[in-house]
Amino acid sequence: MSALFSSLERTDSMNEKGEGLILIISAPSGAGKTTLVRSVIDRLPGLQFSVSYTTRLPRANEKDGEDYHFVSPSTFMKMVEKGNFLEWAEVLGNRYGTAKVDVKELESQGMDLILDIDTQVKEKLDSPVLIYLLPPSLKELRERLVSRGLDSPEMIQFRMSNARKDMEEACWYHYVILNEKIEDALEKLKAIIIAERVRKRKDGLLKEKMKD
Repeated sequence: MSALFSSLERTDSMNEKGEGLILIISAPSGAGKTTLVRSVIDRLPGLQFSVSYTTRLPRANEKDGEDYHFVSPSTFMKMVEKGNFLEWAEVLGNRYGTAKVDVKELESQGMDLILDIDTQVKEKLDSPVLIYLLPPSLKELRERLVSRGLDSPEMIQFRMSNARKDMEEACWYHYVILNEKIEDALEKLKAIIIAERVRKRKDGLLKEKMKD
């Protein structure tokens, strides 16, 4: 019976497709957002991640086009002038930007888009699904930032000083996930996305039937 259930679950998962949803996932740096997003994209069909642009140099473990689009400062500013960004900001001398979203194209492709953007940018999108990822505690957040060895002490202090203020915005989000265990957080995120897809299909079906 267990094997049959697993088979049906996999089949149902493969039939899942996106509905043109915009999913905003926000979190303090070090909360495990990147790992969680990559995991849910691997597990759930119909999802894609919006890769941001940056002028900073790639780290040793980063790939252009996967982690960021790494561009020169002049290229970045040309994109700003053309209005290519939904939002952009400068952090410690480096610029970061999120490309604009074409919802109709996403719907036609049967995709949902995950955006990793600042808590203040959610107002610029039409009806996004807002998901906030919390670390177990600020103490553990600092330990994660230190143990991953990617940031200088100054950068860690900068990230921690912003973390508490950033977490205060979580109350305005539709969903809050505590990332204590990655597998538990992943299952919650999958459930949220599937539920939002069902909700959007329901809204579309009702509108269609009301025309009959």
